[in-house]
Amino acid sequence: MRRVSSKGRRAAAGWFLLSPMVALGTNNDAASDESAQGALPTILVIGTSGDARERQPAASTLVTAEELRLQQPRSTEEALRHVPGVSIKPEEETAIVANIGIRGLSSADYKTLILEDGVPVAPGLFVGNGRYYNPRIERMSGIEILRGAGSLRFGPSTVGGVINYQTKNPEPGIRAELHAASFNTREWGLEAGAETDTAHGEATFGVVVNRADSDGFMDKGFRMSDVMLKVGVELREGHRIGFKYTDYANDANISYRGLFLSEYLAGVDRNPAPDDWFLTGRHSIDLSHDWQLSDQLRLTTLIFGSEMFRDYWRYSTDNQASAAARRWVYTDSLNGNNRRFERVGIDSRLFVTHEILGLDSDTELGLRYMFEEMRDTTVGATRATPRSGGISRDVIDSAGSWSLHLQNRISLTGDLSVTAGLRTEIYEQRREDLRRSPLLGNRVKTENTEWLPGIGMTWRISDGLHLFANAYQAFSPALNGDALNGLEDQALQAERSVNKEAGLRGQTGIWSYEAAVFRMDFDNQIIPANSNSQFQVTNGGKTLHQGLEFGLGAALSSGWSWNTNLTYIADAEFIGDRYSRSGVLTTPSGNRIPYTPKLIANFSVSFERGPVRTALHWHHTSAQFTDALNTHAINENLSGFFTGRIDGYTIADVSVLYRVDEHLEFSAAVKNIADLRYIASLRQGIYVGPERSIDVGLSYRF
Repeated sequence: MRRVSSKGRRAAAGWFLLSPMVALGTNNDAASDESAQGALPTILVIGTSGDARERQPAASTLVTAEELRLQQPRSTEEALRHVPGVSIKPEEETAIVANIGIRGLSSADYKTLILEDGVPVAPGLFVGNGRYYNPRIERMSGIEILRGAGSLRFGPSTVGGVINYQTKNPEPGIRAELHAASFNTREWGLEAGAETDTAHGEATFGVVVNRADSDGFMDKGFRMSDVMLKVGVELREGHRIGFKYTDYANDANISYRGLFLSEYLAGVDRNPAPDDWFLTGRHSIDLSHDWQLSDQLRLTTLIFGSEMFRDYWRYSTDNQASAAARRWVYTDSLNGNNRRFERVGIDSRLFVTHEILGLDSDTELGLRYMFEEMRDTTVGATRATPRSGGISRDVIDSAGSWSLHLQNRISLTGDLSVTAGLRTEIYEQRREDLRRSPLLGNRVKTENTEWLPGIGMTWRISDGLHLFANAYQAFSPALNGDALNGLEDQALQAERSVNKEAGLRGQTGIWSYEAAVFRMDFDNQIIPANSNSQFQVTNGGKTLHQGLEFGLGAALSSGWSWNTNLTYIADAEFIGDRYSRSGVLTTPSGNRIPYTPKLIANFSVSFERGPVRTALHWHHTSAQFTDALNTHAINENLSGFFTGRIDGYTIADVSVLYRVDEHLEFSAAVKNIADLRYIASLRQGIYVGPERSIDVGLSYRF
């Protein structure tokens, strides 16, 4: 790693020495699920046992491996698009950057914690930026989505909940996949695994490799490689260790710039920034230790580290010439907005099964330390020397954080349980300007402490009807770029929200269902910079988010099944007028939060007979505003972000799997069957939703 402060190194080293005595996990139910995974410890948020969801006092969704296989999503965002409560702001078809909102939280914001096997995915939870890395869907075996008070056990930024991507575990043998798709897309994948017995148990090994090249929709091409290595060993009875390594690289010809309105209406499908490049790379190591001390006591450990780079080379524009030409006209100068991220941490949890006053009780005690650092450099270059030049910005942002949580689930009766918890987050953020002399003052810091209580209940009325309810305090920290703008402590408070939820779920006969009403009351929300750059560095004030989710599914006879869900965001609005630092009204009270559609609806129907499985997926996103002023007409601001209201859209996909035998399987999918042209989002121009595309592939297991 390029640079970690001595304080961060000392803290991390101390925790490595302590690792045999601490634990990371989920709830007791999820922890017991880990025992069924063989020699490789697996971090779960909800769990996969029969009553895992029933134990959660909150709405939850599990996307299974079979669902992913049938849906054939091109990205993690597409896999999440059909989950209740989730809204997506697509910027390119493979979702190289993440844009995910939940329950009326803007999909241009970062208030939902995203994990992979229990480890944070965002390059920096306190220093920023949550968008720059989005894991590849090809290495996932499932996704857990937890909304409500259960997310109190994780943090920070769990206002919307927790999304946990589950990576594939090794399976003996070799499987190879080949895909060809529209936009001259070529992809291959390889999965290999092996098992062997040791003196004390079992050892597993596996690797998942993917490589893709594509010209891309609208000539937004990319070249991607992704490697994941997993090893698990059972040292002796009750002791298991796991090792996971990932290496990801992607060179993408994408930009923040989109089309002008006249270009969009004329059907232009070229890349509006053909010479801009978004280069990313990341590698990570996770070390896990699972220790079952007794039937009542469990300790596990997860130590994690990662480093990532994001180099964004963007050409400057001649705005006067662009306005005249009604398209972007570029100059010969460009900037490299380049960032390096590093993270080390350990997250520790202790699970205890016991009794309180004769009542069954499960307790989870967790402790986490994490150190993050981001080096932010701006390089001035020219078309003649496009990847080198003078440095105009060189800043190091860092953050050290501690969190402690205690949660207890007590069974008052065989059918009624109450879960109460408390979490505290203590964090310090620092900024150092390397281009400024220490004698003139080149450092600034700020620190905060958050106390987050929560309570929830589950009540089994009958085998087919379960009630749940919860209330908890959630928060999302102001990131370094906002909290320490320049070298000045902006005295920004964290974004705090009181979240409440009540619902029911169950299964009876062929039917399964879940419904929930929810409300989030922010006492301070900081709105993303694309709404108003002056407003970005002020404590924003109150917002209200409330609505309902409903899902219903049925497994019919003769191989047919269907599922539908609907999310209605009745309110996602500002409470009270907002003003810039200079006193200008920026957001009137009652305006809607950007990128919060009022209605999201999904419907899917699938059929299976013999070797054939097929599914039709239908998705609708209603109209939404893209700025805090709720501008209706699209405004082409050439020196900033385009704003305006974008229309709703409805798209449908179809997929087919044909299993020849136990070795060979063919697949095919058509995305956006009707070839609908729609506006997906606005930034410095119009982002067009991907047109109709076709994917065909084959999979062979040796």
